[in-house]
Amino acid sequence: MDAAQTDRKPLADARAYCPTLTLRKVTEEGAWLVDVREPEETAALAFDVPNLVQMPLSEFERRYAELPRDRELILACSAGARSLKATYFLMYHGYTQVANMEGGLDKWVRKGFPVRGDGRAADATCNCAPAGAAASGCCTPAPASGGCC
Repeated sequence: MDAAQTDRKPLADARAYCPTLTLRKVTEEGAWLVDVREPEETAALAFDVPNLVQMPLSEFERRYAELPRDRELILACSAGARSLKATYFLMYHGYTQVANMEGGLDKWVRKGFPVRGDGRAADATCNCAPAGAAASGCCTPAPASGGCC
């Protein structure tokens, strides 16, 4: 083991918020919702809240420093997997006020929360994101049921 490996501390578990808490924190408490979905996904269906930042995961490593460290950041994607990766990435880079939104846009839509676009698009093939999202790696099929997430 080299010195860099011995100096590394394990990350704490990422905080997880449900869509209801996320909506309250964004609309009432000034938290930022960071959508890490790709542009073609956000063009079809997007969160409709104040303090929304769209920063695709494909650009995240290059752009994450644009995000403030002094404000709560809640990361979201279609189903919660990509945003969890981004949450841990920020934690690794010293961000302390970060959380992942469980269930992503799919759960947000099911709860009837505000979106721009056609919320019915969220029922796609894997029932967790707009059509084609499974191919982009947002979720993985559940072996027994044929569904996902």
